[in-house]
Amino acid sequence: MSAQAVEPDNRTRRDLPPSMVERVSLILDAFETPGIRHTPEQVSRITHLPRTTVHRILDQLVRLEWLTQTPFGFGLGPRSLGLGGGGRADTELRSVTAPHLHEIQVTTGLVAHLAVLDGAEVRYLDKIGGRFAVKVPSTVGGRVAAHATALGKAILAWLPAERVDDLVAPALSPLTPATIGDLARLHQELHLVRSRRGVAFERGEAHPDIACVAAAIRGPEGPVGAISLVGDLRAPVERVAPLVLQAAQRASQELFPQFRERTDLHQPSPAA
Repeated sequence: MSAQAVEPDNRTRRDLPPSMVERVSLILDAFETPGIRHTPEQVSRITHLPRTTVHRILDQLVRLEWLTQTPFGFGLGPRSLGLGGGGRADTELRSVTAPHLHEIQVTTGLVAHLAVLDGAEVRYLDKIGGRFAVKVPSTVGGRVAAHATALGKAILAWLPAERVDDLVAPALSPLTPATIGDLARLHQELHLVRSRRGVAFERGEAHPDIACVAAAIRGPEGPVGAISLVGDLRAPVERVAPLVLQAAQRASQELFPQFRERTDLHQPSPAA
């Protein structure tokens, strides 16, 4: 290897922060927003740390769940995001869905979300988007009422009616004039979701200027999360619904290879 090839690393090594804590802090600071992804090479350029140091610390941070590794690079993990509750299950869900979120986001230009049900709310695990992403008020780790979102309705549609009542009834309040405000109407909406093979829509129910389409990721024990695409009220969410449903189904198949979805019951059943 030529002297020119190793010179950047030698110069960087002289400026290497003396403590491991400082090096870890530099790397975590490189992930400025929850949805950002960096390769090890990008982290090395941002932090000016040697590549070998970056690789070693990244591996340790992934094992400790401060970061997570996806096919598109490293991102903030559950401990950094303060998600709680889901732990390794959330990490696996994010890892499996990452390529599918990326694909539908690039194909449509809309903002892609991954969320799970947490009580009467959905909790965002991932958000990938372009220029419009800053206008969408969702944040990774943030929550919003399940009954007011396509993500929440996509998940609730595959729960028993009694479970939906127990979860949602105490929190059934309007966020906008378009929000569903009573259980009877919510159950009608969930029936429509099932009749569309699991596709849920929302226009202005959680936020006045947002439209969304979502589908649940399902397994033998029921829905484990949901994927969505989000745009402004003029976004053609009906047209991109097949992409969202396909992405959710692919994620389901990867997580639960032996599972066969049912569309005629609240509860899915495993393959025979």
